[in-house]
Amino acid sequence: MKRTLIHNATIVNEGESIQGSVVIENGRIAEVLIDWKPISAPCDETIDATGCYLLPGIIDDHVHFRDPGLTHKADILTESRAAAAGGVTSIMDMPNTNPLTTTLDALNAKLDLLNEKCIVNHSCYFGATNNNYNEFGKLDKHRVCGIKLFMGSSTGNMLVDKMNSLLNIFNGTDMLIAAHCEDQEVIKKNTAKYKEMFAGADDIPVQKHPSIRSTEACYNSTELAIRLAGIAGAKLHVLHISTAKELSLFSDAPLSEKLITAEACVPHLFFSSTDYKTLGSRIKCNPAIKVKSNREALRAAVNSGLIDVIATDHAPHLLSEKEGGALKAMSGMPMIQFSLVSMLELVDEGVFTLETIVNKMCHAPAEIYNIHQRGYIREGYQADLVLVRPDTPWEVTTDKILSKCGWSPLEGHTFNWKVEKTFANGHLIYTDNTVDDAYRGEELRFNIND
Repeated sequence: MKRTLIHNATIVNEGESIQGSVVIENGRIAEVLIDWKPISAPCDETIDATGCYLLPGIIDDHVHFRDPGLTHKADILTESRAAAAGGVTSIMDMPNTNPLTTTLDALNAKLDLLNEKCIVNHSCYFGATNNNYNEFGKLDKHRVCGIKLFMGSSTGNMLVDKMNSLLNIFNGTDMLIAAHCEDQEVIKKNTAKYKEMFAGADDIPVQKHPSIRSTEACYNSTELAIRLAGIAGAKLHVLHISTAKELSLFSDAPLSEKLITAEACVPHLFFSSTDYKTLGSRIKCNPAIKVKSNREALRAAVNSGLIDVIATDHAPHLLSEKEGGALKAMSGMPMIQFSLVSMLELVDEGVFTLETIVNKMCHAPAEIYNIHQRGYIREGYQADLVLVRPDTPWEVTTDKILSKCGWSPLEGHTFNWKVEKTFANGHLIYTDNTVDDAYRGEELRFNIND
C-alpha cells in the first residue's frame, strides 16, 4: 500500500500550530510526526511542505449545488471541482433543488447523484415542509446530515409558516435541524413600504435589500426557532446569522454543552453594505449583507464562541439572473472556491487566528454534525487535508473560476494565500491548479456510535 509523507509543514490542529509531518496510507492519516517523532517505515512519496500550513480539509455545512433540476447555473461536478480547488473536502447540500429533496424518493435520488458526480465527500439535507414531518423517522441518520427548515425565506413550497407544523418538526426528530430564519410577514411589510417609496420604478435599488430583509425580520424568526427548540429539547443549528441583535440569543458555552448552535457565512464576514456601491446585486443574498457594525459584531462573535461555524451558503446563479435590484435580482453568490483564502486574508488582517479558522471551518462542523472520523488531523482519521502557502499573491480572474456560473464577486481581488494541494481520503484531488475530475468522494457518516 502506497505511503505518502507530507514533510515539514506547520500543522494547524486542535488549537495549536506546530512544525511536523503527516503520513497518509490507505486513505487515512497513519502517522502525525511532531516533537521529533521518527517515521515508522519508509514512504513511497514525499511532498516537501516547507513554508506551508497543513490544515484539516474544510467542511462546508451549507452549499447549494443546484443539482438536480437547476443545472444551467451549477451542478455537482462543477461545484465540487470548485470546492476541491478551495481546500473544501466535505460538503452538505441543501434541498431546494428540482425536485425538492422533501420525499424519501427524492432524497435517495440526490444521494445517488452525489455519489455519481461529487469529487469531494458529501451528504445532503432532507427538507422540511408543512406536511412531511411524518417522514423524519424513516431517515437514515447515519447518511443524512440533518433537516433543513425554511422559517421565512420562501423556496418553492418549502416555507414552513404554520405553528402546528413547526411544533411537529421540532418535536418530531432527534436529528439536527438547520434553520433559515427570516420572518416572512416583516419582509412583506417592508417590501410594500419600499414599493410605495419607489412607485413608478420597475425595481427597488439593491441597497434597500438589507432594509427589506431587516434586522427585525432576522431576529423575530431566530428568536422563535430558538424558543421552539428549547421547549422541544431539539438540536438546532441556525444558519447564516447576519445581525448583531441575533447574537444575544446564543451562548458562548463550550460547543460540547450546546444544543443550539450558530453559523456565520463568509459573505457576511467579508463584505458590508458599503460594497453594494461597487458590487451591486452580485452580493445580494438572503439574509442580506448589512451595515458594517453587524459585520464587526459577527467577527467578534466568531472569536468569543457565540458563532460556532463558518460556512459559505455557496449559491451560484448566472450573471443574467443577478441583473436587477432588490426585487428582480436572484439572491446568492458562488463562494466555495474562495472561502478559505478569504478567511485567511482576515487572519493576515488580525481579525482571526489561524487556529480559530480551523476550529470554525473544520473541527466545529465535525462536532456539531457528529461526523465520523473527519475534521481533525488525528491518526486513524480520514486523510482530508489541505496544504496552503502564505505570501503567494494571486488575482481572482475569470479564467480561474471553476463554478459553472463563471463569475465571482471577488473578481479582481488579490489574495495573499494560495491553496496548493487538497486531499480527500488520502487522494490528491487538487494540485498545480488542476482538479482530478475522475475521483469521487465518499459519503459522510454521522452519529456512527448511536
